[in-house]
Amino acid sequence: MASKTRPKAAREERAPAIPAAAPERAVPASLAAGAAYLKAELPRLSAGPGVYRMIDRRGEPLYVGKARNLRRRVASYATPAKLPERLRRMVAETALLEIVETHTEVEALLLESNLIKRLRPRYNILLRDDKSFPYIRIGKKDLRAAPEKPGRWPRITKYRGSRREPGSYFGPFASAGAVNRTLNALERAFLLRSCSDSMFSSRTRPCLLFQIKRCSAPCVGRIGEAEYGALVAQAEAFLSGRDGAIQRDLAGRMEEAAEALEFETAAYLRDRIQALAHIQTRQDINLPVPDDADVVAVWREGEHSCIQVFFFRAGRNYGNRAYYPRHDKSAADADILAAFLGQFYDNKPPPRLVLTSRPVADEALLAAALGARAGRKVELAVPRRGDKRKLIEHALANAKAALTRRLSENASQRRLLDGVADAFGLDAPPERIEVYDNSHVSGTDAVGGMIAAGPDGLIKTAYRKFNIRSASLAPGDDYAMMREVLTRRFSRAIREDPARETGIWPDLVLVDGGRGQLSSALAALADLGIDDLAVVGVSKGPDRNAGRETFHMADGRSFGLPPNDPVLYFLQRLRDEAHRYAIGAHRTRRANARTRSALDDIPGIGARRKRALLNHFGSVRNIERAGLSDLETVDGISRTVARTVFDWFHAEA
Repeated sequence: MASKTRPKAAREERAPAIPAAAPERAVPASLAAGAAYLKAELPRLSAGPGVYRMIDRRGEPLYVGKARNLRRRVASYATPAKLPERLRRMVAETALLEIVETHTEVEALLLESNLIKRLRPRYNILLRDDKSFPYIRIGKKDLRAAPEKPGRWPRITKYRGSRREPGSYFGPFASAGAVNRTLNALERAFLLRSCSDSMFSSRTRPCLLFQIKRCSAPCVGRIGEAEYGALVAQAEAFLSGRDGAIQRDLAGRMEEAAEALEFETAAYLRDRIQALAHIQTRQDINLPVPDDADVVAVWREGEHSCIQVFFFRAGRNYGNRAYYPRHDKSAADADILAAFLGQFYDNKPPPRLVLTSRPVADEALLAAALGARAGRKVELAVPRRGDKRKLIEHALANAKAALTRRLSENASQRRLLDGVADAFGLDAPPERIEVYDNSHVSGTDAVGGMIAAGPDGLIKTAYRKFNIRSASLAPGDDYAMMREVLTRRFSRAIREDPARETGIWPDLVLVDGGRGQLSSALAALADLGIDDLAVVGVSKGPDRNAGRETFHMADGRSFGLPPNDPVLYFLQRLRDEAHRYAIGAHRTRRANARTRSALDDIPGIGARRKRALLNHFGSVRNIERAGLSDLETVDGISRTVARTVFDWFHAEA
């Protein structure tokens, strides 16, 4: 059961596949049985560090934890009388224990954070809405490229994702808006190109950015390579915090130009200085800030909490973002902060200093783990006084305000769900609403879209698209499309959760359309043996006017809601979101179809062989006309592959 891993492997370890059915050693879900199972596992566990995973009978992860001593930690769960109620419930549901041993506790902490983010166990403190952050990237000069090629002229861009491409990265920025504002100012200050390589190569005269003094037009030779390289170096120095010398140099050159009566040059340098000042003055905090630090503050109200993170890089505020981790109301602030920081920095480099509003659980261990991830020392500190404490208090004020707004929005959402329950005669406010819509053009590239919403608003991670597959459908048959979509959606739900215990089943299904779509949806569910789901059709009013929708019930009733009813506006927003999502999926499929080649359907022809054929013959039509001997002359195309391609285009012959 246990397995030794190397340090890197521990961080990248993948959870083993878990069967949907209960494992052979699984026991009925009860507290006594769960505790007995864990106690029986103790002799198999080592006294070293590692990560343990508790899994229920359906194969769903319940909890991921790390331990300095695996046997001792798991033994604490085998005595349920000493556990809080939340952990007692977890032990009662445990049917399988998975163990990964590591060399050190730091490796265990890194692996734990990685698995929590990937598996999202029900009983862990979870970081929600962990989106990637944008950076500013300045490319690296490619000395091997010809002088007229774009590789010789590094570009400045907004960048997301893994930082594998060579170049300099600056950030992270809290939002796309923050990085876009900074980029606009940097373009005015340093005149670096932001265009794509293909656009650079195709230019024969300067573009609009040159005319408005936001690019030096290296694409058409308006600046020399050495001068452009100096601009790149200045931009990197400025973003690294070494901006004093740059501004003094620009100011001196501006004065010299003015004294020489070169007023156009002086105005150009003045504009660059103003652009730099614009970046420096866009601060939301009028306090001395650290050169390179994150400020993390948590504000609690019962079982709800908000963690506010401010980013400071090179002495400048790069913005802030609020997070709302999921946790039990009994969780301590120290544990919430520790879990948040471990997951937050799992996919981004931590700064040298992390300031927190409260002490963090296992502070020394967490600092060592973050340092191992960053490849340098990382310090965690709780400032008590001075400017750094004022930064914490500012972050706390923002966290409190953000949590107040969110709780107010949730309360409004709850009232709307209560209104939905009253309007449709539901037994209780729905915890999950699913809305379905189809999109196509005369039946081609048809796509079904599903969106989901709940007490916290739209559940975007639950959105699904369904490419209509059935070849027997008549073009444009919306009823049959709706039936296919619902059949596929709920067939999978039956396979994955027949007992309806995991929350993937909706309490209310809305279908965009009238009685025809509603009848198709009900027929699809009936074929699957589902007769207890609330299904409502939503048809547009006369002349497709919003506000005059008609709601069609399964029992044959149809009615509308008052034009100023907040519940009507809520249902309209859900319907419009489903419509937007379905149209977007359809347009993507249609665009992909336009770029698809006839070669894509030939067995054994991948991207490399397709490229070789097109480079040799120039077009698919020429490939189709080519003889067998001509195909065999293409590099990378064997006699067997050539025969396959020839037979594909000449099957009827």
